[in-house]
Amino acid sequence: MGQDVSPFQIMQLGFGCWSSKTLLSAVELGLFTALGAGPLSLEEIRSRLGLHERSARDFLDALVALGMLQREGDKYANTPATGRYLDRAQPGYIGGILEMMSVRLYRHWANLTEGLKTGAPQNESKHGEDLFGALYSNPQALESFLSAMTGITLTVAQAMAEKFPWSKYKTFADVGGAQGGLSVILAQNHPHLQGMGADLPVVGPIFEKYVASHGLQERLKFQPLDFFKEPLPKAEVIIMGHILHDWDLPTKKMLVGKAYDALPPGGAFIVYESLIDDDRRTNAFGLMMSLNMLIETPGGFDYTGADGAGWMREAGFKDIRVEHLAGPDSMIVGLK
Repeated sequence: MGQDVSPFQIMQLGFGCWSSKTLLSAVELGLFTALGAGPLSLEEIRSRLGLHERSARDFLDALVALGMLQREGDKYANTPATGRYLDRAQPGYIGGILEMMSVRLYRHWANLTEGLKTGAPQNESKHGEDLFGALYSNPQALESFLSAMTGITLTVAQAMAEKFPWSKYKTFADVGGAQGGLSVILAQNHPHLQGMGADLPVVGPIFEKYVASHGLQERLKFQPLDFFKEPLPKAEVIIMGHILHDWDLPTKKMLVGKAYDALPPGGAFIVYESLIDDDRRTNAFGLMMSLNMLIETPGGFDYTGADGAGWMREAGFKDIRVEHLAGPDSMIVGLK
């Protein structure tokens, strides 16, 4: 009983939705983008964002208290981090995924208790809607979504470019490569590499536009792929990032097996996710991402490095290792 026992940590966690939604609304409103050109006063921000006078000051000062804004005198400004990552005009913008969290996913998480009791998704599918079917049929919405995925991939991609021995390989295929953020980072860091992004055909123009904007269209190509119906493309390295966690265990193992079949002897398979630590105690983000799979998918779940390594070993991979990348993300690497 010598420990200092306080309810503050419990209360802070329980009311965490307040701070989360304060930040998410700021991103959704474009506050950090409005401040990208320099500090603004309360009234200037109100005018630009269309905020009501009643709570605008509390809103901005709450962001100061949360460390998301700076205030000098009567002027508000971005912090170095929010200026770099939450200003839509910056190449490092990660706010796309936060915008999606604000406008749709936040409300679905309100039904987590029901999901825990039923095991059923709690998103648009509860009302007969097909979120991804609608998304992939709308090119503009799809490009926005894939751009959001790129935003959260860039730091992980840079870490992979530095930590994996790319000098041993010449070609790679990023399965489910989306807009091509990972492919571009790898090609920029390793000029000898030739790569491809493999995804559903509708993604092709978005991938090619993004790659061309970086001048890499001669080295990075798009490969239309439905990985449920077709074999994976041939390459010396096959990558799956934030793919396996979408699916149930038989589907996970099927995809790992397809990767093994597509690789040449000596080829490498890289899986990266917000891997749960093997002791399931420290990577809270990975564990909550698995809860998000409950909210979003019929059978998806996140997993530990040991789990993924076991599926690779079962498929025939050797020399398997788990290595941290950045933030909550780690990679599992296996050789054929």
